[in-house]
Amino acid sequence: MKPLLEVKGLSMDFGGIRALDHLDLRVNQGEIVALIGPNGAGKTTFFNCLTGLYRPTAGELLLTPPGGRTKRLGGLKPNLVTRQGLARTFQNIRLFPNMTVLENVMIGRHCRTRAKVLGAIFRDRRTRKEEKEIVAASLSILKELGLSDVINEFAKNLPYGAQRRLEIARALATDPLILLLDEPAAGMNPQETRELDELICRIRDKGLSILLIEHDMKLVMSLSDHIFVMDYGRKIAEGTPDEIRTDPAVIKAYLGEDMDDA
Repeated sequence: MKPLLEVKGLSMDFGGIRALDHLDLRVNQGEIVALIGPNGAGKTTFFNCLTGLYRPTAGELLLTPPGGRTKRLGGLKPNLVTRQGLARTFQNIRLFPNMTVLENVMIGRHCRTRAKVLGAIFRDRRTRKEEKEIVAASLSILKELGLSDVINEFAKNLPYGAQRRLEIARALATDPLILLLDEPAAGMNPQETRELDELICRIRDKGLSILLIEHDMKLVMSLSDHIFVMDYGRKIAEGTPDEIRTDPAVIKAYLGEDMDDA
């Protein structure tokens, strides 16, 4: 069976600097995959290539939906990548601060709409029906993520942890095949991190695949089915959490000598 996402020989150059160097990676259906490594290893650059913000110098990005044909993502614009089924959050939260919680999620949902410009202007029956469906789908996602009591609050007024969940809710509104999380636990307190752990597991249990970048090794080890380790744009190790725990090079370079508390 083909992986849902397969990355082959991905390279990204910025002038004379190679940020990604022949990176190989795969994500299977219903799997949580973590991408770890020190700052500057190229993890966010990889996400930017995958989601169309950067055009890779070389390599292939292949998405094979269950029962569908393989699609090449390399070179597609970000909105088209989202339509194909990849949705992401960002290391630094990127919400629309002066829009409500509900409006933020509805914006995510609009990539799946069929209404054209004339429909938006004249608001025909099909357009009105579709708008109701967008609202209903957005409310359902917000309820699932514990945000249904703040739907009319401006995003900027939410506590930090709730803003993180809202960004995930907006990504889920695109109806993705793979959810890409860029350091979702950054800045969270221990209670918020535990809640995030539970949320990611619930999302995965619904059949969604998840690829995350994360520095919180306790979270990574508890969540991940498979882990890829990067350094200077290259993959230096991969395996299950138990395999990564016992890899001498990984322990020394990234996880510290003592993993008993991870």
